[in-house]
Amino acid sequence: MKKILTTPIKDEDLEALNVGDVVYLTGHLVTCRDVAHRRLIELGRELPVDLKGGAIFHAGPIVRQKEDGDYEMVSIGPTTSMRMEKFEKEFIKRTGVKLVVGKGGMGPETAEGCAENKAVHAIFPGGCAVLAATKVEKIEGAEWKDLGMPETLWINKVNEFGPLIISIDTKGNNLIEENKKRFNERKKPILERINAEVRFIK
Repeated sequence: MKKILTTPIKDEDLEALNVGDVVYLTGHLVTCRDVAHRRLIELGRELPVDLKGGAIFHAGPIVRQKEDGDYEMVSIGPTTSMRMEKFEKEFIKRTGVKLVVGKGGMGPETAEGCAENKAVHAIFPGGCAVLAATKVEKIEGAEWKDLGMPETLWINKVNEFGPLIISIDTKGNNLIEENKKRFNERKKPILERINAEVRFIK
């Protein structure tokens, strides 16, 4: 059965989720990346969007303004989440955001932040930016437009946005880090075997 999270997301909605689970999001999803994180954490500016129980997307979308003044989403692909690693723990704590979506995994600080504040990080598959745009029903607002299109906080109404793969759960488990360890363990004997075969190569 499809697991759908709906904003505002409650702690109990996330507690049963584990790394590797696939979920979809219905409700509001706000694009929020480097500069917005920096403004909140380093410059101490209040976010112009209430993210309590909300969801953010590390993404720099392409947006078109229509003749009637409304905006439409053309393409919305994830950007690398690890760029936000130094800010995310504090960002989660200060904003009350419950779902952080991006590309690739995040590190130990974010995992701590997710465990302490009952939040999750999820990976949206790369290369699906145009598909993702079809899940945006409406752009309901845009804040900090002075930052330019990719860094603006675009407030999107979404319906079953996904698939989103849980990479950090509320217990602080980290799928990407676990996979790295498993890969390195498997790699060692294989490399030893290869090295034995090619030792004659200087």
